[in-house]
Amino acid sequence: MKTDTEIRHDVESELQWDPSIDDKRIGVAVQSGVVTLTGDVPNYSHRWLAENIAKRVGGVRAIANDIAVKLPTAGVRTDTALAEAAANVLRWNVSLSGTSIKPVVKEGWITLGGQVTWGYQRTAAETAVRNLIGVKGVSNEIHVASSIKASDVKQKIEDAFKRQAVLDAKNIDVSVDGSTVILKGYVHTWREREDASRAAWGAPGIIAVENGLSLQ
Repeated sequence: MKTDTEIRHDVESELQWDPSIDDKRIGVAVQSGVVTLTGDVPNYSHRWLAENIAKRVGGVRAIANDIAVKLPTAGVRTDTALAEAAANVLRWNVSLSGTSIKPVVKEGWITLGGQVTWGYQRTAAETAVRNLIGVKGVSNEIHVASSIKASDVKQKIEDAFKRQAVLDAKNIDVSVDGSTVILKGYVHTWREREDASRAAWGAPGIIAVENGLSLQ
């Protein structure tokens, strides 16, 4: 098991290794495997990226993202302009064709509402608006609704792990309550935890995923 000092070193090294982010503006603290990220970045996309970089590191149990988004003057946009940009990028995304997602913007923060048929569409909508200039944050309140019965969730997780050569899913317990998938058990890394969640979202008919997987 890694010590907090080792985890901190690995997170800092992972941030330094990734060329898409300025690691000098980000601070890292670790206590009992919980990583706290501090500092500031020029856009929301970098805040999100820093968090996901930290999730790649083994031994990370949880993350507190306290990084502030400080937009440069050139990146500041009115809420009206940002709302229009968000509406356009959602409309132009082919994976969201036929959906009725509504973006609401307040002080640079985008709240996504509406309903989609598949979990991947919910994720795609958030990804689409995350990189817009002027975004300070995103709240994803999109609901997933489908009449398709979810019966192959466990198999999809196992298949996903096999394709990615990660591990088998023997330590993951999957149950379905209506259209909600509940994951319990343990995995070895934060990335494996998220892989299981993504695989569950890939099953038809899923409205919510409760990821109770712990790291071991």
